[in-house]
Amino acid sequence: MTVVLETVPAARRWVRAERSAGQTVGFVPTMGAFHEGHLSLFRRARVRCARVVVSVFVNPLQFGPGEDFERYPRDFSRDSALAQQEGVDVIFHPDTKEMYPEPQAITVDPGTLGKPLCGRSRPGHFAGVATVVAKLLNTLQPDRVFFGQKDAQQAVIIERMIQELGFPVEMEVCPTVREPDGLAMSSRNAYLNPEERGRATVLYRSLCHAATLIRSGILDAARIEREMREMIGAVPGAILDYASVVDRHTLESVSTIDREVLVAVAVRFGKTRLIDNLIAGPGT
Repeated sequence: MTVVLETVPAARRWVRAERSAGQTVGFVPTMGAFHEGHLSLFRRARVRCARVVVSVFVNPLQFGPGEDFERYPRDFSRDSALAQQEGVDVIFHPDTKEMYPEPQAITVDPGTLGKPLCGRSRPGHFAGVATVVAKLLNTLQPDRVFFGQKDAQQAVIIERMIQELGFPVEMEVCPTVREPDGLAMSSRNAYLNPEERGRATVLYRSLCHAATLIRSGILDAARIEREMREMIGAVPGAILDYASVVDRHTLESVSTIDREVLVAVAVRFGKTRLIDNLIAGPGT
């Protein structure tokens, strides 16, 4: 039976008791609206740890003005049923006042890692992400925490935060889970109408095209980015935010691809912004 805990003290007590009993605790932070991508993280946590905690909290700190905080999909009853089906032991489901009892005066600055890619069009977003993850890790103090590769920039930032701020937790990044046609699973896919949903496959197709070019020996990042932009631009209704080739660890732009890189895209369809990425390199 999955237990729902809504307060910081209750969550701390539960984790403390389990760890005192010698159990390892795995943690998956989420904003709810579970899909197969989330469920794959729960399963991985179950394999790696004796106990699994999942948080469900739509974090206002990571939404900018005019973004979709109010309309972000929420269905806690459905999420609870899916968590129980996957053997999750605890859902930590705090409200905003529990997480932020006072206006947040101090946040975690992601530094240069928060500026490129999504950081350009979502200023402050990654400070909000890093801050809430830091608070969740301090609350739960798990042995391992699990993130998805789809949110690659987020994963890079959180991994560096854990390393540099000395959080005693092991982080694991798990593969992106995709629909049969390649679209990366995302809670925001629910916003797409059928026409937009069909056209959204261009994100993955452009990434695969870039990876094919790199494998074939075309290592000029500017050319690859240009061909991705052209492919996306040819799709009606697709508004490009970025199509970039960057160092997979520093997120800095590269000119010549001489190592594994992160190829990342962000595209809007109507009011819906989708992101995706692949890791590619010469001969891989």
